Amino acid sequence: MAEKQGMRVALIGNPNSGKTTLFNLLTGLKQKTGNFPGVTVDKKSGTCKLSAGTSVEIVDLPGTYSIYPKTLDEQIVQEVLLNKSHPQHPDKVIVVADASNLKRNLLLFTQIRDLGIPIILVLNMIDIADKRNLKIDLRALGIDLGVKIVTTNSHSGEGLDALKEAIGQTQAKSKRPFYEVEPLATEVISRISKKFDLENNYAAFQFAQQSDHLKFLSEEEKTAISDLRNKYGFDHNHTQSEETLGRYKHISDIINRNVTSPVTGVASLTQKIDRIVTHKVFGYLIFFALLMLIFQSIFAWSEWPMDLIENSFASVTEWLKGVLPEGVVNDLITDGIVSGLAGVLVFIPQIAILFTFISLLEESGYMSRAVFLMDKLMRAVGLNGKSVVPLISGMACAIPAIMATRSIDGWKDRLITIFVTPFMSCSARLPVYTILIGLVVPEEYVFGFFNLQGLVLMGLYLLGFLAAILSALAMKFILKTKQRGYFVMELPGYKLPQWKNVLLTIYEKSKTFTFEAGKVIIAISIILWVLASYGMGDEFNNAEEHVKASLGQNYSEREYEIALNSYKLEHSFAGAFGKTIEPVIKPLGYDWKIGIALITSFAAREVFVGTMSTIYSIGASDEEEATIRERLRQERNPETGQPVYTQAVGFSLMVFYAFAMQCMSTLAIVYRETKGWKWPMIQMAYMTAVAYISALITFQIFS
Repeated sequence: MAEKQGMRVALIGNPNSGKTTLFNLLTGLKQKTGNFPGVTVDKKSGTCKLSAGTSVEIVDLPGTYSIYPKTLDEQIVQEVLLNKSHPQHPDKVIVVADASNLKRNLLLFTQIRDLGIPIILVLNMIDIADKRNLKIDLRALGIDLGVKIVTTNSHSGEGLDALKEAIGQTQAKSKRPFYEVEPLATEVISRISKKFDLENNYAAFQFAQQSDHLKFLSEEEKTAISDLRNKYGFDHNHTQSEETLGRYKHISDIINRNVTSPVTGVASLTQKIDRIVTHKVFGYLIFFALLMLIFQSIFAWSEWPMDLIENSFASVTEWLKGVLPEGVVNDLITDGIVSGLAGVLVFIPQIAILFTFISLLEESGYMSRAVFLMDKLMRAVGLNGKSVVPLISGMACAIPAIMATRSIDGWKDRLITIFVTPFMSCSARLPVYTILIGLVVPEEYVFGFFNLQGLVLMGLYLLGFLAAILSALAMKFILKTKQRGYFVMELPGYKLPQWKNVLLTIYEKSKTFTFEAGKVIIAISIILWVLASYGMGDEFNNAEEHVKASLGQNYSEREYEIALNSYKLEHSFAGAFGKTIEPVIKPLGYDWKIGIALITSFAAREVFVGTMSTIYSIGASDEEEATIRERLRQERNPETGQPVYTQAVGFSLMVFYAFAMQCMSTLAIVYRETKGWKWPMIQMAYMTAVAYISALITFQIFS
């Protein structure tokens, strides 16, 4: 019997169970991301086409080990399952369990099963279980658990059709619970069931256990439940412990009956590899070698496609200038829109390469080892061990990284992590780094092997990491944190990356960069074009006369065009704005044009490149449409006649961007996570001061 159309299916499982990989296989590119209503927790949902031709919505809920939440992410699972009015409350649940570690994975399954929601149990990673010679009697196990079992291999896609078929079938609700909680709190469960019209004992038990954390309950309802607990002596810690121990005992009996394990004694391949990659010396060498490979590849592999994109846009701009009528529309399209678009698309190759490596490390299982290694370093500066995850995530984007700090238990530890995470160089800084490195760092090889530009890029990432560590150490003493953090995580087995997931990650990240950052970059490029193309006063309105007077009698048409464009830019609205802040930034070696880019890039770091592209395309001649890197390289200081972008200026700018507050979106997420403007403002002032002083020192050193 087929289910109705519009059915919602929730995908739930332990971390590292392969849940998200299975979600990608089921939904493919038919995915959308957002936040769960009312909370800043990532929500991924997608459409899955069943064999019968109907479609269902798949919601990928955050990974959790139990229905008892320890973090905000895990609390979402509880909210979605217990609140029948929740927009994501499922018609059916798929619990994904690691077939090679059933005892740990089945606790969550039994809890969700007892809520009375139709359920399918997926034993994923069945290939790993087979390699470990685990013999699972699937038929008997399904009878003992009272559930439909589907086996899958998310790496190869094996079992996917069987899962889709199971989703389309009707799963009957379990008539008897896996573990009966009614004896643990008979009166409380009975009265809560009656008050809230609950037919399920375990749902009523969870209301009693977690009422303080259930957002869908009103204050009056929470008070009523609290009064019942006090009246009947309900001890939530004791009853939770009794329930968990009882479930594990029942699970162990079932596992012993239905799963046969081989006699162990020989170290597995994963254990042998871990002895090297998590070694206290070799582990760090391997980790930093991988980082060096990533940064070398970003430059070496992206050069050709970036040049192709730059040259293509230069040709398109030249063609448009020739076919479009001269005037405002021509200038807006070529110097505003096309220049801004070029500033977006030219960095897609580097973004794609960066996330290819990140995805490969995550898919293979190595990323967990990197987190484990860096935890030891984090403890030395007083950070909670769980701070490693946000810091490493910050290399991709600070916004989800700061949101990831919700897994940290102590408020002070969490605050320190939020405060220092923006120092980690995110992917938005990559376009700024690469354009500046290409300008002032020669494309040479050290020892005939290491690309000098790649080494500088790696140095900038390490510089941000060092700033985060030192700032965390300072914050530790300021906030007087004494609690030692602990860090517990499961190291998944190694596996070959699934290229479909890798390609999907590259597609999603490139799409996000293009359409999210791209919209901001192009919008600001158009605004900048307007500000740089128009001005007020005699200097701007009578620019032609002023330029002709300054050139004298003998000048060519090309000299006149270049001088006119430069003069108009200097006396435009943008020029006036840049000159206002020029005295503040001049000690760093920056002129008023760079000043404009510094301010606009606060919208998004990538905007720096689009801003410079827009500014210098206005100052360039029509006959010579050079790429943005060439425009910057040819820029001269009008006072000295020397290049503007010397090594001193280039390195000063790189250091400034390595330390400065990332973007206004980061500021907004810090406000949301700290519930006030105090810490975002302190953070911005601190990072700006560090960036300014460090850039000043750098400029003086290289001058």
